[in-house]
Amino acid sequence: MLSKLDFSEKDEVVVGFNGSDDAAVIRLDNGKLVVQTVDFFTPIVDDPYQFGQIAAANSLSDIYAMGATPRFALNIVGFPIKTLSNEVLSEILKGGADKANEAKIPIVGGHSIDDQEPKYGLVVTGEVDESKLIRNSTAHENDAIVLTKPLGTGIISTAIKQDKASNSIIDQAIKSMTYLNAFSSSIMKEFDTHAATDISGFGLLGHLYEMCNGSNLSAEINFDKIPFLNGVRTLANDGFIPSGTKRNFEYVSKFVSFSSDLTNIQKMMAADAQTSGGLLLALPQKEADNYIKRYNQETGQVAQQIGIFKSKSDFFINLK
Repeated sequence: MLSKLDFSEKDEVVVGFNGSDDAAVIRLDNGKLVVQTVDFFTPIVDDPYQFGQIAAANSLSDIYAMGATPRFALNIVGFPIKTLSNEVLSEILKGGADKANEAKIPIVGGHSIDDQEPKYGLVVTGEVDESKLIRNSTAHENDAIVLTKPLGTGIISTAIKQDKASNSIIDQAIKSMTYLNAFSSSIMKEFDTHAATDISGFGLLGHLYEMCNGSNLSAEINFDKIPFLNGVRTLANDGFIPSGTKRNFEYVSKFVSFSSDLTNIQKMMAADAQTSGGLLLALPQKEADNYIKRYNQETGQVAQQIGIFKSKSDFFINLK
């Protein structure tokens, strides 16, 4: 679709359409870099306030993934004003505002349209010194691959829509999706992080493929090391696989060598389309060990090494 459009790069464009990075980056006359992204989607939980929180956290993640500091945001809203009450929209916006306050940024405006289905997200603007910018295409051979949140929110969201997820499973998924990647980002700049991205709609395998392709490397991933939210395997076995996850799997399969020991369900779990997932980092092994230790001690969350980058082989990803 984009091939027919003219995206001639300007000198001030540091990151644009030429790659598959998480946000656009523009160089200002003073040498500062402006980082900007936009993301929005339809509700994945029933509670409007929690939906607003999740959407805002998800929108902020692209800024964090590039090592940037968010500065302000704009709301982007679609809402069926004739069929849902204004109170629902108010709660969505309050959830987004509270999450923005947690990120220490103001929401300074936005735009809304009358739409048949609610949609919400943020346009987020941040900044970063050029020397601190982290891309998704600059991983090094033998870098450890670290994931900062467990996977499975796509599968759980599908179960929620069909009223088949328990309260405990829903609560842990909401806790994960509303958790900001702010600390993950701030400390990755204190370590020798070579590359980073955030895990969202393309799933672990899709975003990892972008890292491998951009860096001209392959990744060796151990499925047993990938963290998943509690209950995800059972829900997946029960058939709660979202269409986005199936599309992810279909797309990445040509780039992935799957071990014969893996079941189709396990493959789908690795391709699950995420909402507000964690960061995926490439660091030297010793740096990765220290990052994981500090992150886990100071957050109570669980970052985990799931693999390693190797020289380019026949497949971009080898999942065993």
